[in-house]
Amino acid sequence: MTAVAPARSTVPSSPTTEALATGPRRHGVNRRGPWLAIVYWVVIAITLVPIVAMVVYSFNDAPTNRLSFAWNGFTTYWYANLVNVSGLGSAFVTSVVVAFLAAIVSVAIGLPLALALERYRFPGRGVVNSVVFADIAAPSIVVGSASLSFFLSIGLGTGFLTVLLTHVAFDVAYVVVVLRARIAGTSRVLEEAAGDLGATPFQAFRLVTLPLLAPGMLAAGLLALAMSIDDYVITSFVAGPAVTFPLFVYGAAKAGMPPQVLCFGTLVFAVGLLVALLNGALNRRLARTRG
Repeated sequence: MTAVAPARSTVPSSPTTEALATGPRRHGVNRRGPWLAIVYWVVIAITLVPIVAMVVYSFNDAPTNRLSFAWNGFTTYWYANLVNVSGLGSAFVTSVVVAFLAAIVSVAIGLPLALALERYRFPGRGVVNSVVFADIAAPSIVVGSASLSFFLSIGLGTGFLTVLLTHVAFDVAYVVVVLRARIAGTSRVLEEAAGDLGATPFQAFRLVTLPLLAPGMLAAGLLALAMSIDDYVITSFVAGPAVTFPLFVYGAAKAGMPPQVLCFGTLVFAVGLLVALLNGALNRRLARTRG
């Protein structure tokens, strides 16, 4: 009597079955995981170490009223005497005023420009796009020297006004890029619905478009504010007698930097961190509301 072999199953094995049969496999991604984590933490450390050092040494009891990296004890004296250094307080106020004005003017100019570039087709649109991105890509030394040449050619003396105009000029490009991203993510359906309900174009813009773009406008304004208050290279070309906080720090570093500089830097960092935390809390609250 001949034995009959059992029929071979024709059902293809699934990936899950093969995985169970062969056991877990080590993929290249998993082997690279620890190295990626090491690189990540190295980058974080390089970023945070200078900030931590600034915060810590702003409380250092430096005996010579000059920045020292020899720890001499904890003190809050420098915070209590922030403006005791001649010129430091006025330089910081100048930077803050220029930054806020530049941010407001940049958003006011950048909003209609971003709307035009994103929603309309007009002659010269490609040229305007190129100019916007060229402004971002141009080295700071080129922007600064070109701005100085322009102001001298029209007979405008350097000072607070030229600093403000130059900051607006390079802030606008960043504002346009941020707002275009926001505009691209919004639909015109609500604006068209407002028009169908009898709203004028201005009313639709004020009541529908602006609220939709408000988060992007805030983000663009904060970016312009940070770019302006941080700038040194471009400002050094067009400042003239005006002294901003970065210019003061550079000048003070030659003779010995007062510890109050670290205090101002710590306060600026604290304000930025607070804004970031508030933004994160607001986003989580909105996510819970929508969910």
